[in-house]
Order: sequence, then C-alpha cells, then structure tokens
Amino acid sequence: MSLKDTLATLFKGKSGNLTVQVFRYLVSGGTAFVVDAGLLALLTELFGREYLLIWTAIAFAAGLLITYLFSILWVFDKRRLKSRSAEIGIFVGIGVIGLGLTELLMWLLADKAGIHYLISKVITTVLVFVWNFVAKKTILFSKADEK
Repeated sequence: MSLKDTLATLFKGKSGNLTVQVFRYLVSGGTAFVVDAGLLALLTELFGREYLLIWTAIAFAAGLLITYLFSILWVFDKRRLKSRSAEIGIFVGIGVIGLGLTELLMWLLADKAGIHYLISKVITTVLVFVWNFVAKKTILFSKADEK
C-alpha cells in the first residue's frame, strides 16, 4: 500500500477497521486533550489552584464535546442507537464515569502524591483514554452482533 493510500485510509471516510478507529480516536483524544489541558492550565493560572477540581471538570466537559463530535463524524463507522438523545445520554454517562476517574486520579496524583497537576493530567488522560474508547466502542459504536 502506498503512503497516499495509507493516509487516505487513516484520514478519509468512515472505516470499520479497529486499528484505524484506534488511530482516529487517538487523534480525537489528542485534540480533546490539548483543549482540556489548555483550558485546565488557563483556568488554574487565571483563577487559582484552590479550584483545581472545578477547573478539571470544566476542561473535561470541553474535551468530552470534542470527542463526541469526532466520534460521530469520523472515528466510528457504526452507531448502535437510533435515538440521538439516548446516544448522547449514554456518551455523557460514559464521560461522567471518565470524569469521576479523572477527578479521583487528579486528586490522588496532584493533591495527595504532590505530582505537578499537568503531569498528573497526562497520566490520568492515558488511563481514562483506554476506558473511554473501550466503553464507547462496545456500548455505542458497534452493531449488536459485534459485542
């Protein structure tokens, strides 16, 4: 396969290939992370570290919105639910669990272990990334017979 074909496979159109979906989710997650971490840093530096968990939640919500849009428009080729409101509700539910994991890990790493909040954010993001991809792929973006 030529480089042009490989790039087209990775970036154009819908794909049912799991490797392509993981790559695209990584791009999606990377984009969401930049927004999430950037917003977290901005809010923390502007308004203070004493509200770190609030800033973490706000930044996480912005990242969640970006990930949803990427997921429905580019990452996944199948959608399990016909109801968009149900899909969004479950997507948000998975995100809320991810947020809970994020908050817990940020508290443990940044507050209790004393690791810089941005380093804590990177570690947290990797762990929550795995949870989010597996949950979304399994629950929302596969056909019932693929589970």
